[in-house]
Amino acid sequence: MVDWLPHINATLNGIATLLLILGFVTIKKKNESLHKKAMLGGFAVSGVFLTCYLIYHGMVGSKLFPVEQYPMGAYIYYPILLSHVVLAVAVPFLAISAIYYGLKDRREKHKKVVKWAFPVWLYVSVTGVVVYALLYWVFPDQAGGQDEVSQSTNIQQIL
Repeated sequence: MVDWLPHINATLNGIATLLLILGFVTIKKKNESLHKKAMLGGFAVSGVFLTCYLIYHGMVGSKLFPVEQYPMGAYIYYPILLSHVVLAVAVPFLAISAIYYGLKDRREKHKKVVKWAFPVWLYVSVTGVVVYALLYWVFPDQAGGQDEVSQSTNIQQIL
């Protein structure tokens, strides 16, 4: 079951992306009721994602990028991964703030937070799927995996 979690996580990120876009479109059309449902749904899906992500990484660790097989691919993968991880740290705080102000009908504060929360959350959701696709489909490990020590060495070699 744990082996399926990366695929489930990518699916959850994709669903969250669609719900975020739906929330954006519906608020632009002034449909606050559907906007609220879409955004709370996106938050719930992101919460399930985070739970699955923590379970997977707690049990398995990290799947490492096969640098020796795709040295040039690392120049694509690592910048996307780095920006994804750095911004992902902010998403829970931004999303919770946006939801809090929205539910309390504090529209001006909600709008100020959302100017940052929405693009960051959307970027993190999209790049989550991109990181998954790069790691599992575009640059699949064909040698059976590397441990973290050899991966760290490989990262230092390409830098």
